[in-house]
Amino acid sequence: MAANRYRRFLKLCEEWPVDETKRGRDLGTYLRQRVAQAFREGENTQVAEPEACDEMYESLARIHSNYYKHKYPRPRDTSFSGLSVEEYKLILATDTLEEFKEMNKGMWKKLQEKFASRSSEEKEKDWVKSLSRPRT
Repeated sequence: MAANRYRRFLKLCEEWPVDETKRGRDLGTYLRQRVAQAFREGENTQVAEPEACDEMYESLARIHSNYYKHKYPRPRDTSFSGLSVEEYKLILATDTLEEFKEMNKGMWKKLQEKFASRSSEEKEKDWVKSLSRPRT
């Protein structure tokens, strides 16, 4: 019976799409990792809680098949912001979120990063320069 569960999860993983724009945050990738952890021995893995395993599979299968999207249809494909699905995908991409984080950094944090990335030799030269300047 464990072999059957393992094959069902593998099939679900194969069908589940991977969104390359969400590196490190994609549900499809996470699902594959969790299945690999749970079934380390493949078909020979002994499932400790078979009922919980079956419930998890059924829940994931319903999400994958858009069961709730069809059961509770939405009148429009927009949200309160009025953005389309494509615009949300663009905004939620990992690269875009990293750009937003960079934009939101304060001036102090940017200065710290600028000076922290320099080598110790450069810092020492700047220190010597500042000491050797004549005071006015």
